[in-house]
Amino acid sequence: MRRIRPRLPRRLAVALVAAVTLGLLTSAPEAPRTETAVPTAASESTATVFYWTKTKNWPAYNLHYAPDGGSWTTVPGTAMEAACTDWVKRTVSLGGASGLAATFNDGSGVWDNNAGQNYALGTGTITVKDGVVAHSDPCADTGTDPSPGEGHTAEVYYSTATVGWTTTNLHYRPADGVWTTVPGVGMEPACTGWARASVDLGAAASMQAAFNNGNGVWDNNNGGDYTLPAGRTTVKDRKVAAGAPDPCAAEEPDTAAPTAPTKVTATADGVSAVVTWEPSTDDRGVTKYQVTRTGGTKGTVVTDVGSTVFSDTGLEPKTTYSWTVRAVDAAGNVSAASAAATATTGERPTAPATGKPLGTDPRKDPIYFVLTARFADGDSSNNRGGNQHETSGNAANDDPMFRGDFKGLIQKLDYIKGLGMSAVWITPVVLNRSDYDYHGYHGYDFYEVDHRLESAGASYQDLIDAAHAKGMKIYQDVVYNHSSRWGAKGLFTPTVYGVRDAQWSWYYDERNEGFAYDGLTVEPKSGKSYYNGDLWSTAEPSGNTCVGWGTPTGSTSPEGYRIYNCQWPSPTSGMFPKALYHNCWIGNWEGEDSRSCWLHDDLADFDTENAQVQNYLIGAYDKYIDMGVDGFRVDTAVHIPRTSWNRRFLPAIQERVTQRFGAEAAENFFVFGEVAAFVNDKWNRGSVNHSAQFYTWKERGEYSADDEKAALEMYDDEQQRGTGSQPTSTNAFLDGNSYHTPDHSRFSGMNVIDMRMHMNFGDADNAYHNGKDSDDSYNDATYNVVYVDSHDYGPNKSSERYAGGTDAWAENMSLMWTFRGIPTLYYGSEIEFQAGKRIDCGPSCPLASTGRAYFGDHLAGDVKATDFGTVDSASGAVAATLTKPLVKHVQRLNQIRRAVPALQMGQYSTEGISGSMAYKRRYTDAASGTDSFALVTVSGGATYTGIPDGRYTDAVTGDTQVVTGGKLTVAAPGKGNLRVYVLDLGGKNAEPGKIGTAGPYLK
Repeated sequence: MRRIRPRLPRRLAVALVAAVTLGLLTSAPEAPRTETAVPTAASESTATVFYWTKTKNWPAYNLHYAPDGGSWTTVPGTAMEAACTDWVKRTVSLGGASGLAATFNDGSGVWDNNAGQNYALGTGTITVKDGVVAHSDPCADTGTDPSPGEGHTAEVYYSTATVGWTTTNLHYRPADGVWTTVPGVGMEPACTGWARASVDLGAAASMQAAFNNGNGVWDNNNGGDYTLPAGRTTVKDRKVAAGAPDPCAAEEPDTAAPTAPTKVTATADGVSAVVTWEPSTDDRGVTKYQVTRTGGTKGTVVTDVGSTVFSDTGLEPKTTYSWTVRAVDAAGNVSAASAAATATTGERPTAPATGKPLGTDPRKDPIYFVLTARFADGDSSNNRGGNQHETSGNAANDDPMFRGDFKGLIQKLDYIKGLGMSAVWITPVVLNRSDYDYHGYHGYDFYEVDHRLESAGASYQDLIDAAHAKGMKIYQDVVYNHSSRWGAKGLFTPTVYGVRDAQWSWYYDERNEGFAYDGLTVEPKSGKSYYNGDLWSTAEPSGNTCVGWGTPTGSTSPEGYRIYNCQWPSPTSGMFPKALYHNCWIGNWEGEDSRSCWLHDDLADFDTENAQVQNYLIGAYDKYIDMGVDGFRVDTAVHIPRTSWNRRFLPAIQERVTQRFGAEAAENFFVFGEVAAFVNDKWNRGSVNHSAQFYTWKERGEYSADDEKAALEMYDDEQQRGTGSQPTSTNAFLDGNSYHTPDHSRFSGMNVIDMRMHMNFGDADNAYHNGKDSDDSYNDATYNVVYVDSHDYGPNKSSERYAGGTDAWAENMSLMWTFRGIPTLYYGSEIEFQAGKRIDCGPSCPLASTGRAYFGDHLAGDVKATDFGTVDSASGAVAATLTKPLVKHVQRLNQIRRAVPALQMGQYSTEGISGSMAYKRRYTDAASGTDSFALVTVSGGATYTGIPDGRYTDAVTGDTQVVTGGKLTVAAPGKGNLRVYVLDLGGKNAEPGKIGTAGPYLK
């Protein structure tokens, strides 16, 4: 959506200016400031290796090793002896070596070889615990010599939940004593998320302390060390609690039931109903709700749900139903039933929803992005220009802003399929209300499809079904952050905005109590307006809440008309209730207020932490899930706290898709968020809360049950942790030449648009290296949505559509279609449509002169696609469009990508590869027997070393190379061209040979 700063005075920045301190984990090891010198390992000639047995339970333990530069012991190595509880050890002589390589085994063929890498161990005392190497003696005492006198003991509990350590050491010194030898004493696991150590302090009543993982990562209280008293102390997130209760003590049985849900409401629509309620409270948290329905021939039906919205479908027509709700906690305690809510269904729909998502891996599907109202006009009767039609210049071009529609899109699905694109991202479909709202981001009735997009026989459901019949997906753009400036029908709509006088009567219609806005019908009193109808008055209406209504301001419009208070929406004017809408302007776009204030005066900002707002939005988007859409593109995702996504909206999406279509469909329901970060760095100006990758992760902390409080707690917590302690992932990367099963256990449920590549796509090589640099910080970058430009911006936050030239476009496409992520094309880019034109100038210039110009003229005629990337026939203007060089280029790229699974879903690596845009990719799936390995270079030459031997065939030229020494050299194919050498793995994984025919770039 467009990003225009508010034109009214906005409030000053929120007073949340906090110093961002270092996180618990620093990028470089940082020892305590009082640490004593530690002898180097160079003087050691032996290594005492301790091995953790608790998780193995082997009958015997052997150390198989080789001193650095020396020979390996004879298998199975030397026997290890018992050391202390859960540990065995072995001391070995290394001679002059400075370390050893080691593995462990049970003497009967069971090995721990560090996942095939062997362990690299140094000298001195070494521990190996569940794959983690540290340097301490787990069986030794503290190494201190307590002074005579009264003995004190410190029992220290350290929270490992947020640092993620598997091994924890306590490095300390009693008051006036000496420090333990680095890394200190090993702490034992106490319970989930906690490590424990008991320390004899002698006569000292306290100690200084720091913690580490044995591998050089420290928590030394940001350089200040911890002061811990005798007795029991807990340390969690740098907070010390003296005299704390045992965090691992058995909790008292939970016998308290949650409170009963309140404000239960039910609304029927045809033979479906939406039931909502306020969240219940519980001393330990509500885990689910039981919804009981009575009425109809089926009697009593009980359904469990995880959110506070329940969409009940398949009801009987003209029947009264009643619903009650109970809350359930983790212990199984059930609340009393809520008060009942009733609703009566209507007639059964004549055309029930028939949609069902395709449910396949979204990485297989390149995306074509259209502004529906600007793509193809199939029905001119629903065209609407609005009250800015003349002043914008659109009338002179006979180009109403609402021009394209679902009928036109259905008619041109074969064009999109002929390009090879198998997913269509469309702009929001909900009923909009604004003076210039064709793009869909000014939602008014979130439960109703905009009538200006639908036609007889071409409803939204018809579009979804038509796309699915062609094997194509529909991704619906959705907005959770804001409504239009007219509010949200069914949640809150303001009574009035401003004065209608002689100057403004052309713009603000006379109040009409009988007019209901639907976007299509002309207001009868004025005979000209579709938009304002019933919201303007010549006198202040009763119930007005706007401060200073009707008072002239010191400003005038561009036409010279006097502006009055309340003629334009303002969060600070009192027009919108604080319970449902935020009442402030954004002052700092990288501050907390960017998630809790208005973006623009056309975009009234929801309080998304309010249960009533959450219920309204969840219920609305359940409707579109039920129609069978394949995913959501989430607008303005960064302007909603991650806690609200992770607690409410994302689980509700998963729950609804699972309920209607099953777990596999839910897993592949593609949600990708717009987290707009318009900078070139890895983290958006150092703010993790405003960075795209941040939204791909689950929460790490425990926050208040109240969503408003939790949002602030999470924001402060993550800002303090900083960029250096954010989670990392290897899900996008190969392990050598091998694909490994990705770990999605910490995935939030939201993927993202790759803003860093987008911002750097002025040059493909720059986009590639910047994107690669960020990939360890996403949960799984292979799901990133990658585009060059869009309806908002071009690269480097340019306000124009990309104009780098055809060669540069071809190079960009070659990279996007073979690198990790999902390639996405903004409508018309395949013919460099409107290149260099300003993307959006609002109603101040005609749309025909912008990057959002009408595209249908280039699609006139008939087109028939027989497969993705293959056109059987075409006539008229569309036939000429299909001859353009970039059209031919993207068609063949899609053919190649579709034939090589590694290019769709594979992990990648640049290890052992020379060349700027060169990489290897692999995808392996045991269930289907798929194994695909490919070597790619874009534009430039490359040399690949350490690759599997075998026969490789280039999918572009058909050239075959037999690799026998793990090395392949590829000459530079030229700008925009590429090479894709696919390894022949036989059977169903045989290389596909040359794919398609040579074109203007792929040759």
